[in-house]
Amino acid sequence: MLWMAESWSENEVELIVADYLDMLAAEMTGRPYSKTEHRRRLIGRLRDRSEGSIERKHQNISAVLLDMGVPYIDGYKPLRNYQRQFLPDKVLELLVSDESLLDTLERNALAEPQVPSVRDILAIMERPPEQPGRPAHDHIYERPEARPRAAFDYLRQEAANARLGLAGELLVINFEKARLIHAGRENLAEKIEHIAQTEGAVAGYDVRSYETTGHDRFIEAKTTRHGRETPFYVTRNELAVSRENHERYWLYRVYRYGDSPRLYSLSGALDRTFILRPHDYVATGVAS
Repeated sequence: MLWMAESWSENEVELIVADYLDMLAAEMTGRPYSKTEHRRRLIGRLRDRSEGSIERKHQNISAVLLDMGVPYIDGYKPLRNYQRQFLPDKVLELLVSDESLLDTLERNALAEPQVPSVRDILAIMERPPEQPGRPAHDHIYERPEARPRAAFDYLRQEAANARLGLAGELLVINFEKARLIHAGRENLAEKIEHIAQTEGAVAGYDVRSYETTGHDRFIEAKTTRHGRETPFYVTRNELAVSRENHERYWLYRVYRYGDSPRLYSLSGALDRTFILRPHDYVATGVAS
């Protein structure tokens, strides 16, 4: 069900964005907090807003943050049909003024991943998210001055964290071994290969596993500490390899990496299973 964007005053938007960023800081640092208590406290400060209305606005803030390359609060699924007036600018204004939160986000993006303790690794698999719509405003934050800290993209920085990427690949390898052993194919589990280590990025995928039939399963692992809807980055080579091997290619998305990692997977060419948007350009010469 789609909700129409609600009209909020500038003061109301400022109150709820400040509240959201306080919760985000708590989540990033592991400080306990209650979403319910935050909503209830806001009700007394806003103009006849229901808990449902407040929750939808929190989801709108999640969408704005993702468009900026900033993590969102796990549990507030991004809702992109947000009110253009006030909200994006207020999120940016309050975020860039919070040096402590910016420091926390940067440390989180670059931190050494902790090896999770998983009792039943097969239980971490979940259904993939519903197909999202395209971002409501693709280019709001393309100007360098419109991103926190001169275009520091926290999600891109996290994606470039090689230690986190390796940790996710190892989790996927362990999952695949458990999947094949559970299916009675121990011989195939023993043949799983960590392609990212043996062949490198040129292969276009990270793990060679197998179907229970013995056919190859080419797996690209993408890992984040954040929620299921967090976007990820795809290289030109990964896209090409996924197209060439679409019947054998799988994307494994590891999310909430930490105490309770989760995983979903989708098979096929990446541009058929996900919405891909151009992100970078390569300059090869001076235009005449």
